[in-house]
Amino acid sequence: MEEDRVGVTGGVASRYALKQGRIKNEDILICIDVDAESMAEMKTTGTNGRPLIRMECVKQAVILFIHNKLFINPDHRFAFATLSKSAAWLLKDFTSNAESAVASLRGLSANKTSSRADLTLLFRAAAQEAKISRAQNRIFRVILIYCRSSMRPTHGWPLNQKLFTLDVMYLHDKPSPDNCPQDVYDSLVDAVEHVSEYEGYIFESGQGLARSVFKPMSMLLSHPQQRCAQDDLDIPRSLAKKVPVTEATNALDHHNGNNIQIINN
Repeated sequence: MEEDRVGVTGGVASRYALKQGRIKNEDILICIDVDAESMAEMKTTGTNGRPLIRMECVKQAVILFIHNKLFINPDHRFAFATLSKSAAWLLKDFTSNAESAVASLRGLSANKTSSRADLTLLFRAAAQEAKISRAQNRIFRVILIYCRSSMRPTHGWPLNQKLFTLDVMYLHDKPSPDNCPQDVYDSLVDAVEHVSEYEGYIFESGQGLARSVFKPMSMLLSHPQQRCAQDDLDIPRSLAKKVPVTEATNALDHHNGNNIQIINN
């Protein structure tokens, strides 16, 4: 932070200005879990009247994410991978073409069997691609969409290599004697903290509702270089926390005599 001091005597404020910095274009690798649990039915129904499955809902949310991200900055680029026992490329060549990105998702399908996931190959591929992105003055991000309620992911990645940022969206079943979503979530939190260069976000939902997929994806539109800590994230705020306009206090604008209404959110 660059300091521009106005005065040094008591009662005289100091003025500060942030150093100018360039927000870099992003290369985003979206890795989608294709375990059998990604085919679980959700509570939300589709246009055919049948319940949506997680995979289809995730596809729709990712497609919307891509279009919105490119609307914000058409120079962002995307690639895709799948996660079964380990990660595998679905679309390795990063692209800013929305149609090409969407086309790569159309044939995506889930496995019929469940297995434990090893994230090591995903992190290894991300680290290699991140070095290429850095050479082009870009930053690298991985968005992992994970759907297993009873199988904690593992990885063997050194702690001192933080070359990219990891975001996670975790969709799971309700806790039961047959699963352990809290343990899985804790493992995912550890992974985010273990590898992330900037502030990585993790969201989870066991509600089985479409909005529990679309809302986190909209929040992941945030650029890693512009993020607050997730503990400070409160978007959108609960309506119960908002103060009605009629109860807001009024403050006097001493510059022009106008009343400025302050709403305490």
